[in-house]
Amino acid sequence: MTRFLRSSFVIARRDFGATVLSKAFIFFLLGPLFPLLLGGLFGSISSRVATQTEQPVVAVVMSQGQFEALWRARQRLAAAVGEGNVVQLVGYAPQANNDALVKRLLRSRTVPVQAVLTGWFGDPRLVGEVREGDEISRQVAYLLHRAVLHDVDDHLSPTLDVQLTRQTRASMLRDRALTAQIGQTLLFFLTLMLSTMVLSQLIEEKSNKVIEIIAAAIPIDAMFVGKLFAMLAASVLALIVWISAGALLIQMIKTGGVQTLPPPAIGWAAFLALGVVYFGMNYLLFGAVFLMIGAQASTAREVQTMSLPATFAQVLLFGLASTAVGAPDSANGLAAAIFPLSSPMAMLARAADQAELWPHLAAILWQALWVALIVRVGAQLFRKTVLKSGPRRPWWKLSRA
Repeated sequence: MTRFLRSSFVIARRDFGATVLSKAFIFFLLGPLFPLLLGGLFGSISSRVATQTEQPVVAVVMSQGQFEALWRARQRLAAAVGEGNVVQLVGYAPQANNDALVKRLLRSRTVPVQAVLTGWFGDPRLVGEVREGDEISRQVAYLLHRAVLHDVDDHLSPTLDVQLTRQTRASMLRDRALTAQIGQTLLFFLTLMLSTMVLSQLIEEKSNKVIEIIAAAIPIDAMFVGKLFAMLAASVLALIVWISAGALLIQMIKTGGVQTLPPPAIGWAAFLALGVVYFGMNYLLFGAVFLMIGAQASTAREVQTMSLPATFAQVLLFGLASTAVGAPDSANGLAAAIFPLSSPMAMLARAADQAELWPHLAAILWQALWVALIVRVGAQLFRKTVLKSGPRRPWWKLSRA
């Protein structure tokens, strides 16, 4: 056992030093910054395009006073339901031939008019790409109604007494579900980004025959464990840097800083600690599987071929784990927590929703058992298929070796 631990530490120290003490590690730390910048850029562009194209525009052919009454009604509705949920209004003065004006507005290229409103309360008419009872026609009818009745019943509107309650059960459940979703998503993307790197860990050693020297000097299990924990240590170091940078950014740009974030059920300190632990377990589980798969590859092309189904499998497991958000005790939530490859993500969602600690201890022990089992099977498979050591057996009897 002492030789196994010493050999694992030697491999881990070698790979950790080669990863962290290289110049490429700086670019590795900056890696998540580029997707965030691109996501923010394309998100702002998409929201601006959606606002310009999805919000319908209604041209209003009325007198100045009638249009202003209609516009005030629209502003009151927008203040209640949001600016993006109310039709845009553009006013035009009536002409001698309103029908020609309506046709010209509907064909206009400068203003994307979807419908034209003419007439007042006695005989209003809405012409364009609308149907009776759809959202645009219902909004226009409501605005007409409010514009006409504004001077009559506006003074009868009651004054609403609003009292703030800091936390309700509904808002607490919503905040916890949001925290669980964000935690799961971050755990998934970090594991997806970091664990697939293990697929190519053995390519260099296998190509220059160094792997045979290492395998002759130390146990194969120790080499697997050393490589896994070296990459895990480098990933945890990067994770701590990213968490610290994110907390500093939130403290700088958000009023009140991190104290205003909705706390998970288990508390922020325990949630972040469990997040690091479950990241380690998730990384070890997928990393052990990927190291076992990547050990069968001899070239970078074979690694690229294997990475696609491995990534697809991770996406499917993330979908299974997401069923535990908001319902950790449901059948799907319990299945996701029991299945070892989705267990870390499902249990992180439970930490955001429920305050009990003992299920996490049981889950960590369960996941550690599967890490040891996968590493053991991977070492045996590597010895049989790559090093060609041991008795020759058909592939269907490999599991008995």
